[in-house]
Amino acid sequence: MIRLALRTLRRRKGSFVATFVAMTFGAVIVMACGGLMETGIRSDVPPHRLAGAPLVVAGDQSHELPRQNPDDPEEDVESSTLVERVRLDAGLVSTLADVPGVESAVPDVAVPVLLAGAGPVEAHGWASAALRPYATTAGAAPGRGEVVLSDGHRVGDRVEVVVAGRALTFTVSGLVDSPEPLLFLADTDLERISAHPGKVDAIGLRTEPGADLGQVRHEVGEALRGTGAVVLTGDDRGLAEFAGAARASEDLIVLAGVFGGMAISIALFVVATTLGLSIQQRQRELALLRAIGTTPRQLRRMVLGEALVTSLFATTLGSFLGVPFGQWLFDRLAGRGVVPEAMVFSSGWIPMVVAVGSALLITLVAGLVAGHRAARSRPTEALADAALQRRWLSPVRLILAVLCFGGGIALFIVTIAVMTGPIAASTAGPSVLLWAVGLALVGPGVTRVLLAVFRGPVRLVAGVPGYLAALNTRTRTVRMAAVVVPVMLATGTATANIYLQTTMVAVANEAFAESLRADLVLTSSTGGLDPDLVDEVRRVPGVAAASEFAGSTVFVGAPYDDSQTEDGWPVQGISAEGAALTSAVRLSEGSLEDLRGDTVVLPVEQAATLGRGVGDGITMRMGDGAEVDVRIVGLYPAREGFETLLMPAGLVAEHTTLGLPTQILVRAEPGLSPAVLAEELGGLAPGVAVADREAVTAGYAEQQEIGAWINYLMAGMFVAYTAISVVNSLVMATAARRREFGLHRLSGATRAQVMGMMTVEALLTVAIGIVLGTLVTAATLLPFTLVTDGSVLPSGPVWIYLAVAGSATVLALGATLVTTWLALRPRPAEATVAPA
Repeated sequence: MIRLALRTLRRRKGSFVATFVAMTFGAVIVMACGGLMETGIRSDVPPHRLAGAPLVVAGDQSHELPRQNPDDPEEDVESSTLVERVRLDAGLVSTLADVPGVESAVPDVAVPVLLAGAGPVEAHGWASAALRPYATTAGAAPGRGEVVLSDGHRVGDRVEVVVAGRALTFTVSGLVDSPEPLLFLADTDLERISAHPGKVDAIGLRTEPGADLGQVRHEVGEALRGTGAVVLTGDDRGLAEFAGAARASEDLIVLAGVFGGMAISIALFVVATTLGLSIQQRQRELALLRAIGTTPRQLRRMVLGEALVTSLFATTLGSFLGVPFGQWLFDRLAGRGVVPEAMVFSSGWIPMVVAVGSALLITLVAGLVAGHRAARSRPTEALADAALQRRWLSPVRLILAVLCFGGGIALFIVTIAVMTGPIAASTAGPSVLLWAVGLALVGPGVTRVLLAVFRGPVRLVAGVPGYLAALNTRTRTVRMAAVVVPVMLATGTATANIYLQTTMVAVANEAFAESLRADLVLTSSTGGLDPDLVDEVRRVPGVAAASEFAGSTVFVGAPYDDSQTEDGWPVQGISAEGAALTSAVRLSEGSLEDLRGDTVVLPVEQAATLGRGVGDGITMRMGDGAEVDVRIVGLYPAREGFETLLMPAGLVAEHTTLGLPTQILVRAEPGLSPAVLAEELGGLAPGVAVADREAVTAGYAEQQEIGAWINYLMAGMFVAYTAISVVNSLVMATAARRREFGLHRLSGATRAQVMGMMTVEALLTVAIGIVLGTLVTAATLLPFTLVTDGSVLPSGPVWIYLAVAGSATVLALGATLVTTWLALRPRPAEATVAPA
């Protein structure tokens, strides 16, 4: 039967190509997602400045969430990655220098500064230059008040360096050769400008000549026991330079897992549809094989053999194409700042095995499904049914449809009853596939119903072509449904995913705008602001109130918080003085004036979950892993899904990577134009920018679009894949009707009339597909929009829906009419004897 399968593929190149294309693109997407996952797991970030140190010691960025029962060893422990850099005590440098086999221990500290004429750069201590190593190409090492820069300056130049809004002047003492801008200060000067004095970012260890690296690493690990530090080697050393890489790797794994699973599901759907349509068109051939004595088992083997042979060729090509496509996707993510540009894309043999294995499994399932019906039919029934296929619903198909609809309904209910805010997308989003697959399984029945609705108007409007199209669709409902399903999948997944993102962005922007009462916001080009700057702002005439702001993520350490996830709680650090006029938070208990020292304001519902109230104490783990005991000084009713903790700005900033407030919120005196006040504040400090509410809100919206862009990119990838399936299905279905077209022309129909008939059929097909896709979109979005926005309609322009529907229409018409035109080129008599 395998030999027969190979001969069949040679004779039916059209079906082979269509199935081959569907399988190839499926393998490409799965391979690309596998490469992204491997990249996240490996987290290969080659060191740059620390490349000369074989061992690097850094703070442990991982964090275990508190257990409900700490004494229960069998309780599952959830872990998370801290969002802020975990720093080390500077005293650890001397401890590590005494470890046997360590030649030197060199601390590394990075301070963001603004170099006049060069923009934002990082300042480092000169001692850390030995870790690359960097050597001066001119001049000498920096002393107090001196700086070493990369090329572009001259020894003896005077340069201005802005640190946290304060301008300092240094003399260039030397130059180093570096492809990126670098700035080295004397270690004493760096300590003076650092927001974390007495702390270091990392410690590079240079080993003695001939020392065994493994043994030295073991000794260093023993010396670090109980300090919360880890030893890094190889490409892991780059994690000490790029603190956000660990978190980005975690996010990349989740992203690749979610989209990889969706890719496999859609690939199964598309391949099964394409293969099923191919088998449908060969019902007469398969029926004849049954009539001459071929057993059902032999038929299944033949169909499966054809599918597996096609899959082997397709997955081989797809696996090789998946690597550059995965690299392209990774580069897009790095360009948007989702992952560090220093991270290296990895795609080895594991993603290839996964891609090939999943593709073969998809083919096996699709082949078994496609061959099942032909194999179980009696020969006489098969011959009769091949001419006019009507039966489509089997017990297995019905059960699967019920399960899919049941799953969709369950997610619908869970989204409305349990979820709040943007997190509702975690249940609403996956339901799109359940609704789509459920409708696909009952596609012939639903198509028949919609055809009955459209048939009358089509006859009235389209005349003779419409009459012929109506007759054709009535007798070819099952085959038409096989073409409708890809249109439904493309339009449904596209509109659902896009509107899901536009709604999430709109709701987040609305919540941010509601929380901002300040007229103006001061920011620094280096990220942080001098803590004394807020007092200067308050002294400016026309300023009614000013408050510092710092954002981070925290975890509740005690008491146990069963509502806490691995993402922690967002926290806003604000100043007690001025908070009442610059923050939109209105307390139901307590006062913002008491938000000083080690204190916190909680959302009412979270306080109830913890069983705590105003005056009670709780333990918080800050963004850098430090534990702080705080006292609750206020409660406020928070918007569902946007619960945020409030703490003093100084306390939050102390435990962030920058170590400084990032913004100053300013409220103008009544009657004073914010634009006038902005001019007064503009020259207050170098490197400080002043923006109004609209600019700040627009900036926040732009940041939100980065996260949405990721989903747009991935959704676009799947939509493109399903669009290929639409074209595939339409080309196959139309090309198989050459004999029918020939008979029409022998009966007196012109080419134009046949083209008109096919135009109406294509429009009917796409109309039904769009209607079903709209149902999928509505079932997916309705619970999400009700929970997040209280509306039955999603946020976003209507042109998105029109663009998706229009694109589907153009694809359907183009694929149908081009194929029809090609099928009409032979003489009618020749077409009637062409293979179907």
